[in-house]
Amino acid sequence: MNSYGISDLGTTASTDVLVVGAGLAGLHTATLLARHGHDVLLVDRRTSLSRAIRTTGIFVRKTLDDFPLPPEHLGPPIRRVLLYPPDLRRPVSLVSARDEYRVGDMGPLYATTAAAATAAGVRIALGTRYAGRQGRMFHLIGRDGPATIRARFVVGADGARSSVARDLELDRNRHLLVGAEEVFRLAGHDEPPTFHCVLDPSLAPGYLAWVVNDGQHAHVGVAGYGDRFPEGLRGALRRFSASAPGLAGVERPDAVERRGGPIPVGGVLRRISCADGILVGDAAGAVSPLTAGGLDPCLRLSEFAAEVLDDALRTGRPDALSPYNGAALRARFQGRLILRRGLAHVRTPAAATAAFTLLRTRPGRAAAGRILFGDKSFPLPAPQPAPAASR
Repeated sequence: MNSYGISDLGTTASTDVLVVGAGLAGLHTATLLARHGHDVLLVDRRTSLSRAIRTTGIFVRKTLDDFPLPPEHLGPPIRRVLLYPPDLRRPVSLVSARDEYRVGDMGPLYATTAAAATAAGVRIALGTRYAGRQGRMFHLIGRDGPATIRARFVVGADGARSSVARDLELDRNRHLLVGAEEVFRLAGHDEPPTFHCVLDPSLAPGYLAWVVNDGQHAHVGVAGYGDRFPEGLRGALRRFSASAPGLAGVERPDAVERRGGPIPVGGVLRRISCADGILVGDAAGAVSPLTAGGLDPCLRLSEFAAEVLDDALRTGRPDALSPYNGAALRARFQGRLILRRGLAHVRTPAAATAAFTLLRTRPGRAAAGRILFGDKSFPLPAPQPAPAASR
C-alpha cells in the first residue's frame, strides 16, 4: 500500500470525494468509488492501520457469503455458542448446522483491504487528521503540516463520535456502549471453536461479556453503558479475564493486544446525508442495536453510499444524495430497538438469572437461535427506478 503525505498533495489540492476514516466502511466506500472512475482521497489520523483497532472483528455468515473477504485473514469457522447466566453455571448451548462466524485478524485484513483500495486508485494519507471545513474546502493536518483540500463531497467514516457529522450538521450518536477487549494468540488448544457470551449486569451493564475462542486466537471482552460500571470498564475486564469461560488450560501470554472504544446502539441515524456529504459505518449508527454487530452493516451501507455518490458525481443533480436517508432505514430497526431497551433494563444479576429461565425453554432457545444464527442483514432500501428522461 502506498501512503501519501500532505506534502505530496500540495497545500491546496482537489478531489472528487474526501473520505475521513480508514476502517472497513471508509475503505470499502473509497474503493468502490475509485472503481467507478472517481478521484478519491482517504485520510486517517493513524500512522498504521494495524494500530488502535476498535472492532472485535466478528464476521457473520451473511457477510462471509456476500463479500469477498480474504480467507487467509479469517479464523476457523464457529458453529457453537454458549450463553451463560451470571454464576456461569448451566450455560445454554446453541449449535448451528452451518458455519456462522469467523473472526478476522484485523491488522492484516485492514492492510490487505487498503492495498486493494490503492490498486483501485484511492490515494491514502495516513497520519493525517481531519480539522474541519469551510464550504467545500476541508482542512487537514498531517505529519508535514496543514493542507486544504477542495472536495465535491466528504464521507464521514470517522467513528461513533464523528467530527464530520458535527461539521455537516448531521445527526450524531447519542446512545453508546463502551467496550474493551484483550486479544492473544492460542497454542495447542483443541476444543471446538466456540463463542461464549455472559449476561451479567454487574460485569457488563446493558450488554455482554464474551470470549471468542476459535482455536487460533482468544478474544476476551466486556461492554456496557459507561456510567453503570461499578469498578470501571478496565476493572470489569480484569475481573472477567480472571475467570472467563472457555479458557481453561489456556496459557495466557504476558503481552496481549488491547482494543476498545464506543459502540453506537441507537440504530441508524435519521439524517446521514446533506448536499455536501454522507456518513457511513459507526458514524451513521450502522450497528445492530441489539447485538452491537457493526461489520455487516458497515459494508452494506458503504455499498449504498458509493452507489448514491456515484450518481451524484455523474449527474450533478442537487438532490442526488437525498435517497441516502437514514429515517427510511431506521423504520426497519424497530424490533431490535425495542429489544435493546429491554436489555438495558436488565440491571441486576437476579434479573439476568430470571431471564435464563426463559432462555432454557424451547421458545427461548428458538428466539436466541434466530438472533444468533439468523439470515437477516442490514436492511437496504429497494433500488429506485432511474428518473424518466425529459422530452
